[in-house]
Amino acid sequence: VEAIARQKLPSNVYNYYACGADNQSALERNQCDFDSLLILPRVLRDVSSVDTSTELFQTKFSIPIGIAPSAMQRLAGPEGELGMASAAAKMGLNMTLSSNSTTSLEDVAFVRTQSERKSMAPFWFQIYLTADVELRVPLIKHAEAAAYQALVLTVDTPVLGNRINERQTPLILPEGLRLENLEHDKVEGPRKPSPNRILMDARTLEQATNALREIGGKAHSASLTWESTIKFLRQTTKMKIILKGILAPEDAALAVEYGVDAIIVSNHGGRQLDCVPSTIQALPGVVQAVGGRIPVILDGGIRRGSDVFKALALGADFVLVGRPALWGLASDGQKGVETVMNILERELSRTMALAGASNLREINSTLLRLSVDGRLSKL
Repeated sequence: VEAIARQKLPSNVYNYYACGADNQSALERNQCDFDSLLILPRVLRDVSSVDTSTELFQTKFSIPIGIAPSAMQRLAGPEGELGMASAAAKMGLNMTLSSNSTTSLEDVAFVRTQSERKSMAPFWFQIYLTADVELRVPLIKHAEAAAYQALVLTVDTPVLGNRINERQTPLILPEGLRLENLEHDKVEGPRKPSPNRILMDARTLEQATNALREIGGKAHSASLTWESTIKFLRQTTKMKIILKGILAPEDAALAVEYGVDAIIVSNHGGRQLDCVPSTIQALPGVVQAVGGRIPVILDGGIRRGSDVFKALALGADFVLVGRPALWGLASDGQKGVETVMNILERELSRTMALAGASNLREINSTLLRLSVDGRLSKL
């Protein structure tokens, strides 16, 4: 599917979606470290009926897989976020909408309400906090009014990572596309256009470069702290609070201490700090620190249903996929997304049967071995 998407997408768009930071080592580790984990099957178990369903926030899902937030999806095809949301709604999957989307959060939420399913899968909304957090209050309120279940705060971007490919081949939104949700930000001055607005309206490399230079210190904040950030979010919204970008066990423990509702183990798809552990490497330490008190979700490196199995075996409650869903969208719109998610579902079910697990509760670390220099070791 990725090969088809690469053929269809302009090179700068493909690079924007596909590439990581610096040497792209974290990006590679996210996938390679899954390969070093081997499944040790159990046999003579009744797997005539395999149940892949799970429950998260009192909602039952047919598979423990959701769609991760990714920006500017209309660059992948005309259906964009609406195609992604339509696939998620039709299949009853969780989807997280990026605040940097090319479709308004209200339009995406409307797609969810049109689902023919008896129960609608909840959507989440991802956000970055600016240095002046009050600028994002209107956006948060709009997401809440549109019935998004959770606010996903990305916490691993005090500054942007060194994305060399993006600097070499800058991405400019074509005519007719813009970052729709930035309009909800408070006006930053009585007359001067905000950097967000300048970026939305940029049509040349010079305009985009100037906007990015000005927005750099405002779109992300290096001054956010645990106490002030969580307090602000709790005072602003009744949505569930999920932190995305947790790798350290110490931060996972702090997330529990400060009362967030879930955490997402993520290294931003390898697009921030390049010399960090893969998500599957970081997962066991985070799971141990959380101790079952809140859900732990893994995002990054999932390419096959067997990867989902391995993440669940190491303690993840749920996983998100970003790039695979994007490649599906780029290859064939909504149908392409459905194809990718159906493949993952079939692969997970088959892996479970072959490994001797009839439901997700039977998946645990005893079914995994770590391959090191050709030798197997217990985890």
